[in-house]
Amino acid sequence: MAASATNPVKRIWTSMRLKRKNRLNKIDGFQKVLIAILTLLAIFMLIPLVFIFAHSLKPFHELFIYPPRIYVAEPTLQNFIELFTLSSNSVVPVTRYLFNSIVATTLTVIGVVIVSALCAYPLSKHKFPGSNFLFATIILTLMFASETVGIPRYLVVSKLGIMNNYLGHLLPYLAAPVSVFLMKQFVDQVPNELLEAAKMDGAREWTVFYKIVIPMIMPAVATVSILTFQGAWINIEPSRLFMQDEAMKTFPFFLQTILGGAANAVARQGAAAAATLVLFLPNLLFFLFYQRKVIATMAHSGIK
Repeated sequence: MAASATNPVKRIWTSMRLKRKNRLNKIDGFQKVLIAILTLLAIFMLIPLVFIFAHSLKPFHELFIYPPRIYVAEPTLQNFIELFTLSSNSVVPVTRYLFNSIVATTLTVIGVVIVSALCAYPLSKHKFPGSNFLFATIILTLMFASETVGIPRYLVVSKLGIMNNYLGHLLPYLAAPVSVFLMKQFVDQVPNELLEAAKMDGAREWTVFYKIVIPMIMPAVATVSILTFQGAWINIEPSRLFMQDEAMKTFPFFLQTILGGAANAVARQGAAAAATLVLFLPNLLFFLFYQRKVIATMAHSGIK
């Protein structure tokens, strides 16, 4: 009797194990197909990056091959040598343009993050008279294209006397409505009870902002940093409008000048390819570095 009772149980248990094994095999097969598709997609998306790197290493006779080739057959560093010796006889070397870009971009990223966070915090956590109207005005400015404020921006910079100055690269772009809006949405998610508890423990307003609010909105800080860096690093408007002194202009403006005219577009194609990589590489590295911080911060916040 015991043996006859055990056999059905074994058969059911064996059947369940087989079904579970088949289900797992199906899932594993789907995952393998999905991984293969995503791998192919990632390789396809890497093609422009490979082309930029390869194009900067191509000798002159490979730059004009038609149809263009992704790879480089005879890599050379001559394009970079040409780029950095291009202005050796001029008053302003290439390194000066690069230095100006680094300084202007760094100041802009730091300034936009600080100003946007200081604006978003009171709008979110301190309901003062007119705060809703002020925030609505900030949202309204998102409707205007940057060209519409070109003339007022020029007049402000001119009246303040900050032309041919690093402040001319920084000050016109501190007001960033997108950054304020993004940070305010993150500050809204910070619990009011946490801030009140910190104040009851004796924390001052600056301590609450710096030690509690900023660490909790690091994804927004990282995102604003990425967006600001990408915009400021390739921005030629300050160099074109606010900087009459050639020594205060930035690397993107220099790249535009060496490509000006049909003759330069051909003769300086190697230097332009090297300059494009120099302009692109910091953008890529900055994005990859802060993207990891965004993912790590979000994962840490989710665990907590």
